[in-house]
Amino acid sequence: MKNTEFLDACRNAIGAAHVLTDEADKAGYLTDQRQRFTGAALAVVKPADTAEVAAIVKLCAQFQIPIVPQGGNTGLVLGSVPDQSGQAIVLSLKRLNRIRAVDPLNHTITAEAGCILQHIQEAAAAEQTLFPLSLAAEGSCTIGGNLSTNAGGTAVLRYGNTRELCLGLEVVTAQGDILHGLRGLRKDNTGYDLRDLFIGAEGTLGVITAAVLKIFPLPKAQLTALAAVQAPADALRLLSLAQSRCGATLTGFELMSDLCLQLVAKHFPQLQFPFAQRHPQYVLLELSDNESAEHASGLLEAVIGDALEQDICQDAVLASSTAQSRALWQLRESISSAQAMEGKNIKHDISLPISRIAEFIAVTDALLQQHFPACRNVTFGHLGDGNLHYNVSSPVDSSAEQFIERQADVNRIVHDSVDRMGGSISAEHGLGALKREEILRYKSPMEMALMKTIKQALDPLNLMNPGKVI
Repeated sequence: MKNTEFLDACRNAIGAAHVLTDEADKAGYLTDQRQRFTGAALAVVKPADTAEVAAIVKLCAQFQIPIVPQGGNTGLVLGSVPDQSGQAIVLSLKRLNRIRAVDPLNHTITAEAGCILQHIQEAAAAEQTLFPLSLAAEGSCTIGGNLSTNAGGTAVLRYGNTRELCLGLEVVTAQGDILHGLRGLRKDNTGYDLRDLFIGAEGTLGVITAAVLKIFPLPKAQLTALAAVQAPADALRLLSLAQSRCGATLTGFELMSDLCLQLVAKHFPQLQFPFAQRHPQYVLLELSDNESAEHASGLLEAVIGDALEQDICQDAVLASSTAQSRALWQLRESISSAQAMEGKNIKHDISLPISRIAEFIAVTDALLQQHFPACRNVTFGHLGDGNLHYNVSSPVDSSAEQFIERQADVNRIVHDSVDRMGGSISAEHGLGALKREEILRYKSPMEMALMKTIKQALDPLNLMNPGKVI
């Protein structure tokens, strides 16, 4: 009876067409991106604007209905899907998809939470500016989800995570009130930074409905190179060389193991491998230059020339056109898809002090081979900011399903190694439900107590994405 009354109230608030209760209509919102888990929901509710979000949240508070906010549902830690109790609603933000303003002089763009990341990039580009957040799911992920997980991507080295790209937020609190914080200010030292409480909170403290985001002058040139190196330690030497020569012009620096590109070649044979022979590791680096293509080309050629002369890298190719640059990036961006096509695997999204990455890979690879002989390490990621996607696949010709059953044992080896080296078990994917218990092993009791205090203060009824993060 309570649920019926609640759903009727939701229909009155936003229109019956936007309150989905049929199982077939709800299905697309209930399964996670990796197709590993399917939850259940009382309804999928799709408000059109911030006022309607606030109205729905107030009804949820009144009827004690849990809320699972959802953007593009591209997350990897079960943060945007409900549990299997069927008691919660999925609050889809997809209809909040408007660019509210672009201010080239203030270098800001104001976008609603349901805006697809690629659309924000395009809106910025139409004003001859750059919104630099870039990740593989940019054609389907939303900026609200990016903010809620503090997404990283390929340009963190230069521009920072999503948190660094956000100046102000509009948020619906757990009580259904609207926090009006859409101020495009670089400096605002007037008390606690409420914005930062909601960024990275994965929807557990409130619902982000809009944001003021930084945009930047559009680079005059972007140049890409792929370098072959013998080991991660050499990739780090190349990083140091490129940073010393190029400074802020270096905007991308990605590490890929040979196995990564072998999987890409196997499952995407139409993509061209640029080297005549294989090498143990590869680095994809990109320069974004505000002076000229000639200046960028000179810098990149000098870096690669020095690296070859100092035996830091064994071979390199420099893209001479936008098409060639995209082809090199496509190799990098196809790794996750190729690994998925190869079979189920165990993913780790970790961060480490950059100086310890080579040591981590060597030590952890050896530990995994000791306990899981012939397992395959598919290691790639954003070396420039210390973030590795350290994924582990089953041995060739063995059961991926049986290997996945040992996930907890694999995680323990990897995460303990991360912790010993001063790293984090979640760099950019968040905790969600998948790592909620795992983090208890690595965060101090005081850290967890402070997080719970914040949660209790802002969401005392525990209705905002319950069961996620803490």
